[in-house]
Amino acid sequence: MALDDPRPDALTLRYGADAPASVHSNPVIDQLLSHRSVRAYLPDPLPAGTIETLVAAAQSAATSSNLQLWSVVAVEDAARRERLAELAGGQKHIVEAPLILLWVADLARATLISGDLGEAAEGYDYLEGFTLAAIDAALAAQNAVVAAESLGLGTVYIGGLRNRPEDVAALAGLPRGAAVVFGLVVGHPDPARPAAVKPRLPQDVVLHHKAYALEAQREGIARFDETARVFQKEQGQNPVGWRALVAARGRNAATLNGRDRLKSALHALGFGLR
Repeated sequence: MALDDPRPDALTLRYGADAPASVHSNPVIDQLLSHRSVRAYLPDPLPAGTIETLVAAAQSAATSSNLQLWSVVAVEDAARRERLAELAGGQKHIVEAPLILLWVADLARATLISGDLGEAAEGYDYLEGFTLAAIDAALAAQNAVVAAESLGLGTVYIGGLRNRPEDVAALAGLPRGAAVVFGLVVGHPDPARPAAVKPRLPQDVVLHHKAYALEAQREGIARFDETARVFQKEQGQNPVGWRALVAARGRNAATLNGRDRLKSALHALGFGLR
């Protein structure tokens, strides 16, 4: 069973009047189009085997050169989830749901293996090493999201854990060369507080043929700005549109909530980033 039954208007909910005219449909695509971030959960425990199922799906994702430079820490303990909610800026859904998965960019395991074989691990000390590990973790996590939704569960990513990366690493007991790049809350959605399908940019903004075109995006962005404003109003939010959100995030370092020091934090956690 999916998060809810695939909605025939999922494409319209995602794109509004800018929905593509020709899109294939099957249960997997319908589920993907119906995805929403869930921030309201019941406290009900997850069925036995859920974590193992999600990790099996995650491990079935692509991984660069089969290096598998990621790990995941499953946190079910209520006190630890409360601390993680605090570190992420007070996100209450981390406390409400029974599980948060901490996705780790993990170079520690590769360094351990190299040492055991008497090999240097200098190649992992470059920015490329962290990039590979972070991408591996993201690909794995998205597989877990799809699997969770197929089981009727809801999820939401938690980037706020990068506000305090050293504290999160200490809570998770991470060795040097490992860092939590984001969290993933998993649980039973609260039907009394349903999540909505959030609109996305028109495809003529993100899809380019032959070569990237920047200036041509303005018209589609303007249309989407109005779509976002309507959605925000429907959700009881301040209808500022989408462009204002993008501009606000890039205004200055203060908008990053501590993530402006991510490079120094990663250095402290053992990543070379040369």
